[in-house]
Amino acid sequence: MPTIDILGVPHTYELIAQSPVSSNPVLVFIHGWLLSRHYWQPLIEPLSLNYRCLIYDLRGFGDSQSVAPQGKQAINQPEELFNAHHECDENNCYSSYTLAAYANDLKILLQKLEIEQAWVIGHSLGGSIAIRGADGCSERIRGVICLNSGGGIYLKEEFERFRNLGQQLIKQRPRWLPNVPLIDWIFARMMVARPLEPHWGKQRVIDFVKADGKAALGSLLESTTEAEVHLLPQVVSRLKQPLYFLAGSQDRVMESKYVRHLASFHPSFDLNGNNVIEIPNCGHLSMLEQPEIVVDKIIEILLNHS
Repeated sequence: MPTIDILGVPHTYELIAQSPVSSNPVLVFIHGWLLSRHYWQPLIEPLSLNYRCLIYDLRGFGDSQSVAPQGKQAINQPEELFNAHHECDENNCYSSYTLAAYANDLKILLQKLEIEQAWVIGHSLGGSIAIRGADGCSERIRGVICLNSGGGIYLKEEFERFRNLGQQLIKQRPRWLPNVPLIDWIFARMMVARPLEPHWGKQRVIDFVKADGKAALGSLLESTTEAEVHLLPQVVSRLKQPLYFLAGSQDRVMESKYVRHLASFHPSFDLNGNNVIEIPNCGHLSMLEQPEIVVDKIIEILLNHS
C-alpha cells in the first residue's frame, strides 16, 4: 500500500480512479476516531465510477504511523510549522493531535498529491477535521460533507464522562482482544441501529486495538476541550464553501439535534435546515449502515454544485 510523507510521518493512502473524467473534483474521505480508511469502501465502489476517490489513515490510526521514524526529519517543510506540529515532552504529545494539526496534515496531503479541487467527506471526528481543513485550505477544498458529525455545545458533565470513558477504553486494550470469542459480534452491534456484517465487526476490533495510544488519547482530549468545542461553530460560520451534514435518525453518539445545532451556523442552513439530511434507520456509522442512501445524497449534493 502506498505511503506519503507528511511532516516526516508516513501516511498510508489509496487514490482510486475508475473514471477517466478528470474535470470532476476529487473526493477525499476522512475517517473517525479509532477507525481507518477501510470503512469507506461501500461508498468508494460506486462513487469511483465518476470521481477519483482518496482515502487515507489519519496519523496514529490504521496503517499510518503516529510519529516520524527515529532520526527522520520533515523534508521541505518550514521549520516553524514542523516544530509547532510536533512539539511535546516525554509526558505529553497531545499537541500533535489537535483538529488543527490533522487539518494541516490534510492540507499538505492535497498539496503533495497535487489535488487542486476536492470535496472532503468526513465521518464523526473526521467531519470536524474536514471543516477545519476547509477553513485553512479554501483554495483547494470546494465543499464539505459531514457524516454523523456535529456539536458546538459544551455540556461539562457529559464531556467529562465521555473523556473518562474514552481514556479507560484506550488504556485497557489488550493486544489479544481480536482473539476473544464473539468480540467481533459485539463490535458489529456497537453504535449502530442494526447489526453490521461480521467482517465489519472484526475490522472495528482490529482498528480499536491497532490505534496508537498517544494519537487515540490526544485526538480525544484535544477535540473535546471547552475551547475547541466552542471554536467549531465559529469556523462553520465563516466557511464560504458549501457544507452539508448527514445525520443518523437513531445515532446515539451524535444525535440529530447536535448535528443541526452545528449546521445552523452555516449560511445555507436558513430556517428549514437545508444543509442537514437525516438518514432513516441509521446509527453512528452511516457509511456502513445505509451506504446506498449516503451515496445517493453525496451525488445529489455534488451535482447541485457542479
